[in-house]
Amino acid sequence: MRTIVQRIYLLIGDFVDLLYPTLCVGCAKSLGFNERVLCTKCRINLPETNQHKEPYDENLLNKFAGKVPVRFLASFVYFKKGGIVQKLIHTIKYKGQKEAAKELGNWYGYQLATESTLLTEIDMFIGVPLHKSRLRQRGYNQADWIARGLSEALNIPVAEDVLICLKIKNSQTRKNRMERWENVKTVFSVQNSSKVKGKNIVLVDDVLTTGATLEACTAELLKFGCNSVGILTLAAVNR
Repeated sequence: MRTIVQRIYLLIGDFVDLLYPTLCVGCAKSLGFNERVLCTKCRINLPETNQHKEPYDENLLNKFAGKVPVRFLASFVYFKKGGIVQKLIHTIKYKGQKEAAKELGNWYGYQLATESTLLTEIDMFIGVPLHKSRLRQRGYNQADWIARGLSEALNIPVAEDVLICLKIKNSQTRKNRMERWENVKTVFSVQNSSKVKGKNIVLVDDVLTTGATLEACTAELLKFGCNSVGILTLAAVNR
C-alpha cells in the first residue's frame, strides 16, 4: 500500500506533467532535467528573428505605415508552415498548454531584458483578447499567458481588464489584408479607459501575419488616449 507521502509525490508529478509536456514539442523526445516545452537541442535551433535589436526595421513597420503609429514591432521567432514554431503555436492554442505559452514568453522576456532596451518606460502588457465564448471554449487566452511570461521576466504588469473582444471574428486564414481589416475593425473595445490614458503599452499576440488584428487593437487603444503602442509577438510569418 502506498504511503500518504508517496501519493502526494505522485499527485505532484501528475500536476507537473499536466502543466508541462513530458515530451519535447519539437522532436517528441523525452525532456530532460530542467527542460521545459523543448529539449535543449530544439531550443537552440529555434529560428530566432533578433528583431529586438532592430525594432525600427522598415520592413516590419510597413505593415502599419499610414494606418496607425506603432512605437516598435518585434517577434521572437519565425513561423514556417510545418516547422517547429508551428508545432509550438498549435500546442499552446489547441492542446491546453497555457503554461507552455508562459514559458515561451519568459524566454523572450529574458532575451529582451538582457539584449535590448526596447521596453524602457513601458507601463503594461496587454494580450490581444479573445471573445468570451471562445475564451470559455478554450479555457484561456494564449496571448495573456505569453504576456504573463514576459511580465515575469521583465517586471512589467499585465492588464487583462482593459481591451475586450466584442464579437467573434470570422476565420482570417484565407483572407487578404483588406478583408482581414474589414473583419476586425469593429471587433475590439476599451473598458476601464482611465488605465490606458497617457500610458506606454505593449500589445502581445501569438503570431504576426498581416497585422490587421494588431492594427485594430492599436487604433482602439490610441483612441482612448494611450501615449504609445508597441507590439511583441511570439512568432512572425517569414515571407
